[in-house]
Amino acid sequence: MSFSISGKTAIITGSANGIGLAVGRHFLEHGANVMFADLDEKSLCSEFGERPEEGNVRYFAGDLREKLTINNLISATIDAFDQVDILINGCRQVTTSDPLDPDDESVELMLQQNLMTSLKLSQIVAKRMIKQAEGKEEGSAGTIVNLSSIAAQRSQPDLLGYSVATAALDQMTRALAVALAPERIRVNAVAIGSVMSASLQTALKDNRDCRNEIEQHTPLGRIAAPGELADAIQFLSSEASGFMTGQIVTVDGGRSLLDTVSTPAH
Repeated sequence: MSFSISGKTAIITGSANGIGLAVGRHFLEHGANVMFADLDEKSLCSEFGERPEEGNVRYFAGDLREKLTINNLISATIDAFDQVDILINGCRQVTTSDPLDPDDESVELMLQQNLMTSLKLSQIVAKRMIKQAEGKEEGSAGTIVNLSSIAAQRSQPDLLGYSVATAALDQMTRALAVALAPERIRVNAVAIGSVMSASLQTALKDNRDCRNEIEQHTPLGRIAAPGELADAIQFLSSEASGFMTGQIVTVDGGRSLLDTVSTPAH
């Protein structure tokens, strides 16, 4: 079965830097059309220059918490590439929480940013995928891959909002997988351990002790580079995983095999 994504069109959110950008670059190298989507227009412009109008790359800047923005993103993708075959929900944020402070709004923030944005975008993109598949009785209508975290399975009070949101994202993955299976749309997730994302890079700046602690509690002994997730995401986006849906694939260097609650899991 082929891992090929050549000629497919992918929307990748959270792709102005870090993991999303690395996955987008990987998809481009493997022949996919890629719409990079992020709130950070400055970083997108710095990466790709002024609005590209040729080739297999485009970018879209906007607040995807807004339904109108989501619709505009899909319209821009269709205008550029005629279709949407793959959605990578990589838009996420990591914020610490005070679990005993009733005025702490981090849980609501994380649910909105890391869950609801992915849910709304998945629902609207799925409608487009279903429309594209009308009259086609065979083959995949599309794939959705959510970027989750092993924090969903770990009790870390200072990451309460992030942990709750990623746990909800895992359940959303399963629910959408069942709901969209009759439409031949597969939905899976990749649960990451410590990957050198933009947020983790900021958290570890000038904090060698924290970095050492993470590495010591990861069986493979290191923090992953963003690009190391790309192959797993490509697999879930391709026909090679054609009989997989509703799965949470863990890519964490063995981190979740250990039960060290106090060590941050980003």
